[in-house]
Amino acid sequence: MSEEEIIQLWETNPMLKPRIEKVVVNMCVGKSGEILEKASKVLEELTGQKPCKRKAKRTIRDFGIRRGEPIACVVTLRKERAVEFLKKALYVVGYKLPKSCFDKFGNFAFGIKEHIEIPGVKYDPEVGIFGMDVCVSLCRAGWRVKYRRRARSKIGSRHLLTRDEAMIFMKNFLGVEIS
Repeated sequence: MSEEEIIQLWETNPMLKPRIEKVVVNMCVGKSGEILEKASKVLEELTGQKPCKRKAKRTIRDFGIRRGEPIACVVTLRKERAVEFLKKALYVVGYKLPKSCFDKFGNFAFGIKEHIEIPGVKYDPEVGIFGMDVCVSLCRAGWRVKYRRRARSKIGSRHLLTRDEAMIFMKNFLGVEIS
């Protein structure tokens, strides 16, 4: 199907139109203590939500990481907050994403090297500079039946979101250029 046919199909059947389910922002600093608290504070300022800390899964002696030690902070954004943050994050990468960012289910991820590149953020020498990973999950209406507790059901193969549809959605919805 061509891009025009897919867009026309979305207009005739709103259940097929993709939407942003969630945006997960991850800052991994590799150490616990003061630096993790600073990263957590930066993430809370950027997203407006309190981050959740993640612990190391195993010990890596070369990096000085012990199993169970908190080394990262994560925030999951949904609905308007997700779209708002995604626009800021895409501005940093110039609204350009490579095709390799997208997986076969229509999800995509990209990284930001310095958080101070996000519009509205100023450099604070006491805090420092942190990088982050932004993971975006796209879905269609009705996707919830796969995960709900009561009357859980399967989703048909025709209702699954594909990589090409996700790229078309991002081009039209947020004006992302895909190379």
